[in-house]
Amino acid sequence: MSETGAMTIRTERLRLRMPDIGDFAAYAEIMASPRSVGMGGPFDLRAAWGMFCHDVALWQLFGHGALMIELGETGECVGQVGINHGPLFPEKELGWFVYEEYEGKGYATEAALALRDWAFATLKLPSLVSYIAPGNAASVAVAERLGARLDPAAPRSDPKDLVYRHFAP
Repeated sequence: MSETGAMTIRTERLRLRMPDIGDFAAYAEIMASPRSVGMGGPFDLRAAWGMFCHDVALWQLFGHGALMIELGETGECVGQVGINHGPLFPEKELGWFVYEEYEGKGYATEAALALRDWAFATLKLPSLVSYIAPGNAASVAVAERLGARLDPAAPRSDPKDLVYRHFAP
């Protein structure tokens, strides 16, 4: 985190930055859509607001949380990547989503790789997990591109979730 408390990670094409209130409308829209089914949705506005605030509060509580994914050249927000934790997550989870019009461009993989590597280097974690809903082939593909492996014995809040484990180098 910077001296001002604002976390930023840069990759070749992306800038990962702390969420701000201007991100909430698009966030609430994806959480209200069928695309959020794999996260337990769709969610109403109140639930989306609570989740958004959770993403921000994790930084204060645990030293990690969510970052918005921006295109480096334009500053356009294309999704979110984060490390989730707290009472709803048995282990620290690396999660991601991109808005529908930005799927298939490698942004989720690039952002998740950057945050994963930051977490291993900074938080000194032995591993992270990604909880993925069955049938979410795009997220399974991201996890596998990151080198994560299916861990059927891992604890999970939703017994149907697939759990992919990322190991520190």
